[in-house]
Amino acid sequence: MYVKDVLVQNQVGLHARPATFFIQKANEFKSSIWVEKEDRRVNAKSLLGVLSLGIVGGTNIRIIADGADEVAAVDSLVSLVESGFAE
Repeated sequence: MYVKDVLVQNQVGLHARPATFFIQKANEFKSSIWVEKEDRRVNAKSLLGVLSLGIVGGTNIRIIADGADEVAAVDSLVSLVESGFAE
């Protein structure tokens, strides 16, 4: 299992478009991947799950992966979040 915390950079957070990019990236990996905000954990490959967290800009989230490519998955998703989804 590999875990990293990241601060959501873009102002609007993970609304529909950035959440879609996030999920597409998560689906490139075989590992099981989750996103945690406070005490809630959802499947990072589920659009409804990610949107249900209500992640806004300035929020700290935790990305967790477990599987063969867990390090690459987490590092890739952290980079995407840190880039602000090119917004």
